[in-house]
Amino acid sequence: MLSPRLFDHPSDMEPLLPEDGDGGLAGTALVLIRKAEHLRGLLHPITRKSVARLVRSMNSYYSNLIEGHRTTPRDIDAALRSNFSSDETRRTLQMQHIAHVETQAEMEVRLQGAPAAEVCSADFLCWIHGRIYERLPESLRRVEGAMQQTYEVLPGRLREADVSVGHHLAPASKHLAEFLKRFAGYYGPLVTATPQGLVAAAAAHHRLAWIHPFLDGNGRVGRLFTHAWFAKAAIDGDGLWTISRGLARRQADYRAALARADEKRLNDFDGRGYLSQRFLGEFCQFFLSTAVDQAEFMEGLLDLDGLQARIIGYAERKESAKELPCGAGPVLREVFLRGEIGRGEVPRIIGASPRTGQKLVGELLAQHLLISDSPKGRLRLEFPAEAAGHYFPNLYPAGL
Repeated sequence: MLSPRLFDHPSDMEPLLPEDGDGGLAGTALVLIRKAEHLRGLLHPITRKSVARLVRSMNSYYSNLIEGHRTTPRDIDAALRSNFSSDETRRTLQMQHIAHVETQAEMEVRLQGAPAAEVCSADFLCWIHGRIYERLPESLRRVEGAMQQTYEVLPGRLREADVSVGHHLAPASKHLAEFLKRFAGYYGPLVTATPQGLVAAAAAHHRLAWIHPFLDGNGRVGRLFTHAWFAKAAIDGDGLWTISRGLARRQADYRAALARADEKRLNDFDGRGYLSQRFLGEFCQFFLSTAVDQAEFMEGLLDLDGLQARIIGYAERKESAKELPCGAGPVLREVFLRGEIGRGEVPRIIGASPRTGQKLVGELLAQHLLISDSPKGRLRLEFPAEAAGHYFPNLYPAGL
């Protein structure tokens, strides 16, 4: 167990990277690089962007679930269309979801022109925190301290109080800038699409949690930080997978691995830093294995033949129930394969008159199965909650 003192020097968080004598960590990281690259080539670029928006929403769902906030895909769907519940509890959950989704979307735009090392900077981390908390109601911007005092969480501001997380006493608040400077200086150059870079991403995920720079929201910021790292290292599959699902499904293991990596060095054979080399290595292996598992999960879901069959099957069930006009399946499949189609192509695809094609398009748009930028614009796939559950089974927990 850690000695009962507040850390006051950046050397207290050494080692910053685990040893990898047998190459096991690098091997797992290399598998992840290859899986992510394969994912990128599975879909038409336009369809890939639509699926990435769904995965962004899934990332928010699971990241919030790790924090103990569970909503439903239908409530998420409604929130994304600015249709918030009148029930205060459900509305609060919807607002948390939107805050995460919108912050991630803004972050991905910001990353496009940013140097890779920026994702490790204190400025970037504070920006993520600020963008999340600026979107939250006042009731979600207050936390209770160990002595039952209430603190206001200021968006984008480093904490000015000393805190403990479980048995871990986080670094002294007056020294946070020094810890974050060391964090950025060490990890920034390692944001690369290399095995060492991904091992460093896993280690940085823990060390950021260990620093605990904010009064609240450190978990959400940490997972968005890791997403940003993966995006800049180009191993996010263009947004087609998220590690948050895997961490949420193994939440107890995740928390336990984080806590073990907080431990001080076990003995003279456990590295040379203050913290345990062994437990940091174990955390990195857990983290990277979880990432590989989630990339493989999405690889299975995005298999071209299987996904086409599920899209057609969903449309046929809706047609049988008289909830969609005939011809929906071939149109949805065509859009899936080609990324987008012109409205005038629909009659040809279904072998019907322009009027019948127009009615079908109207219904597919009304049910949010297709989307268009204008009344006469080209048609792209959309993934409302019900359809997403059929197209991508097990994306969310059973029963949701």
